[in-house]
Amino acid sequence: MISEISPDVLAKLGVSKVAYVKPIRSDDVSRMFPDAPPLPPGIDLFALVSADGSPIMVTERREDAEAGAWQNELETVSLH
Repeated sequence: MISEISPDVLAKLGVSKVAYVKPIRSDDVSRMFPDAPPLPPGIDLFALVSADGSPIMVTERREDAEAGAWQNELETVSLH
């Protein structure tokens, strides 16, 4: 028998082990990273986000976000 897993429980499963790289716009940085300095609008960036959706870092290059995951001993996963 397969039982359903709540979204909250599912998010907590990989929180300290799994992260994903999410393309974002500079317009969204202040929402995700409230302490970040203001950025000009319209810049394409990449955020490293934990399994529960908590932002970890933001950068201009996907490779740098992936390196951030590696430095924090996190496995990156793809979202479809």
